[in-house]
Amino acid sequence: MGEVVQMHFTPVDYVIFALLLVASAGIGLFYAFSGGRQRTTQEFLMADRSMSCLPVSLSLLATFQSAVAILGAPAEIYTYGTQYWFLGCSYFLGLLIPAHVFIPVFYRLRLSSAYEYLELRFNKTVRICGTVTFIFQMVIYMGVVLYAPALALNAVTGFDLWGAVLAMGLVSTLYTALGGLKAVMWTDVFQTVVMFAGQLAVIIVGASQAGGISEVWKKAMNGSRIAGLDLNPDPLERHTFWTLGVGGIFLMLALYGVNQAQVQRYLSSRTEKEAVMSCYVVFPCQQIVLCLGCLMGLVMFARYGEDSPLDKGYVKTNDQMVLYFVMDVFQGLPGLPGLFVACLFSGALSTISSAFNSLATVTMEDLIKPYFPNMTEAKATLLSKGLALAYGLVCLAMAYLASIMGSVLQAAFSIFGMVGGPLLGLFCLGMFFPWANSIGAVVGLVAGLVMAFWIGIGSFVLRATSQTPVPPLNTTFPPLLDNITATAATTLATMTTAKPRPTGLEALYSLSYMWYSAHNSATVVVVGLIVSLLTGPMKERDLTPGTVFPVLGTLLFFLPERYKEKLCCVTPLKLKEIDKKPYEPGHKEGNGSAYCKEDMIKEEKEMESDGAQTDEETKVTFGSSRATAQVDQETAL
Repeated sequence: MGEVVQMHFTPVDYVIFALLLVASAGIGLFYAFSGGRQRTTQEFLMADRSMSCLPVSLSLLATFQSAVAILGAPAEIYTYGTQYWFLGCSYFLGLLIPAHVFIPVFYRLRLSSAYEYLELRFNKTVRICGTVTFIFQMVIYMGVVLYAPALALNAVTGFDLWGAVLAMGLVSTLYTALGGLKAVMWTDVFQTVVMFAGQLAVIIVGASQAGGISEVWKKAMNGSRIAGLDLNPDPLERHTFWTLGVGGIFLMLALYGVNQAQVQRYLSSRTEKEAVMSCYVVFPCQQIVLCLGCLMGLVMFARYGEDSPLDKGYVKTNDQMVLYFVMDVFQGLPGLPGLFVACLFSGALSTISSAFNSLATVTMEDLIKPYFPNMTEAKATLLSKGLALAYGLVCLAMAYLASIMGSVLQAAFSIFGMVGGPLLGLFCLGMFFPWANSIGAVVGLVAGLVMAFWIGIGSFVLRATSQTPVPPLNTTFPPLLDNITATAATTLATMTTAKPRPTGLEALYSLSYMWYSAHNSATVVVVGLIVSLLTGPMKERDLTPGTVFPVLGTLLFFLPERYKEKLCCVTPLKLKEIDKKPYEPGHKEGNGSAYCKEDMIKEEKEMESDGAQTDEETKVTFGSSRATAQVDQETAL
C-alpha cells in the first residue's frame, strides 16, 4: 500500500472534473437563452410549473445526496457495520406521508413558498418566523457542504483547496442565477447519473480486486460487519432498528415533507399526480443510493480489514479514509479517480444550487413581494436572479468562515439538523390540529428551537468533558438529514458501550441523533397545542379552507359530537379540489404574489355568505330587468 504522498491526479482526471463543470454550466446557459428565457418569476423560481416526473424525482434525490453523505455512508459501514442500512425502512413512510399529505395541501393551495402556507393557516408573523429560521439554517449549512469535501480532497490528494471551492461555488452560482429552477433540476439529473457512475466504478473495481462480491461478503461476515436486526428499544443507542426505521421517518419528513428545496420541486410539477409519482420514483432510487454506500463500505473492509488507513495514520478522519481508499483502488487507472471526484462534487453542486434557488424563492416570496405588491414582473425576476447570485457569494463567504473555524465545521451540520425538527413540528401543528392558533405556533417554534439547541449544545459539552476516547470523526449522516453533531453522535457509541447507562440530563444529552427530529417536532406540537388551548383555540369557521388535512375527524370517530365540536373536527375540513389541469401562469398581472390568496378569500366569502349572494342575485336580476325595459322603451320610440 502506497504512502499518501503518492496519491496524485493525472491530467485525464482534471479533464473529467473540468467536463463536469462545463456540462453543468452549459445546461444553465441553455435554459437562460431558450424557452421563456427566465423572464418571469414563475419560470425562474417555479420552472413555469411544467416539469415532468423524471427530472423532479431525480432532482429530489440529488438535492439531499450531498458530498458529505457520499463520503460518510461507506465510512459508517466500514467502522460500525451494516446496521445503518435499516435507515431504508424509514423511506416507506418517510416518502408516502409527503406524497399523500403534504403534496396535496401545498399543491392545491398553489403556493410558491412553503412558508406562504404558514400565513394562510396562521398569520404573517408565523410566516416570517418560519422563513427566517429556514434562511438561517441553509446559509449556515451551504458553506460547509461545499468546504468539507474540498478539504478532504485536498488532504488526501493535494487537489487545490480553494481552486475546487471557487470552481464549484462560482459554477453553481452561474447556472442557478442564469437558468433558474429548470437549470437546477436538469443539472441535478445529469449530476445524479455522474454520482451513480462514480460509486459503481469504485464498487466494481474494488470488488474485482478483492476477489469478487462473494469474497467481499465473506470477509465482512468474518469481520462481524454484517449486522442483524437489533430490536433494542433504548433511544440512547446510536443505531438500532427503531432509531433508524422509526426515528428516520421524522428525518425524512423534515426533508421531503416541508423543506422548501423539496416543496419547490413538487410545486414545479405539471400536475399534482406527477408530483405524487415523483415521490414514488424517489423511493427505489433512495434504496439504490443506500445500497451503493453500504457496498462501498464493505468493499473497503474487504480491502483493509481491521487495519484501516486511519489507524496507520495515513489519514486523519473517516471521510478522508474513503477518498484514500478510492485513490488506492484506482491507482494505475487514469480517469477513474477524476470520475469519483466528479461524483463527489456533483453531490456538492446539486445541494448548494438547490439551496441558492430555494433561498432566493423564500426571500422573494416571503420577505419582498408581500411588502412591494406593485413591483413589475420584470423587476421581480431581475431581483430574484440578483438574490440567487447574492446567496452564491454568501456561500463562498461561509466556506471561508468554515476554513477559519475548523473545529466548528461539525457544529454547522448540527445547526442544520437542530432547525429541521422544529420546522417540521410547526407545519404538523398547522396541518393536523385545527384548533392551533398563531400564538401557539410561535411559542411552540421557539420552544422547539430552544430544546434543539439545548440538547445539541449539551451533547457537545458532554463529549468535550468526557474522558473516554472518542472514535474518529464520523460524517455519515443521511444526506442533509438531521446532520446533528457527528462528534456527539460518535460519542454515543462510546458511552453506551464503555459506560453505565446515563441518567437525568446526561441521558437527555445522550439521545441518539436519529431521534432529534422526532423529539424536537413533538416539542413544538405539544407546547403549541397547550398555548393554543390557553389563549383561545381557533374556530373552524376562522380557518382558511384547504389548510388543514382532514385526519383528526377520522381518528376521533369514537368521540361524542359535542366533544368533536369543541375539538373543531365535527366535519372533516375538505381539501379544495382546485383544478388538476396543468398550471397556467398567464393570468397573473404585476408580480402575481397575491393570486392564490385573493382566489381563496373570494371562495371563502362565497361559501360563508349565502345571504349576501342572494342579495347580489336580486340586484343583478333587478339591473337586467331595468336594462330590458330601457331597450324596449328605445325600440318603441
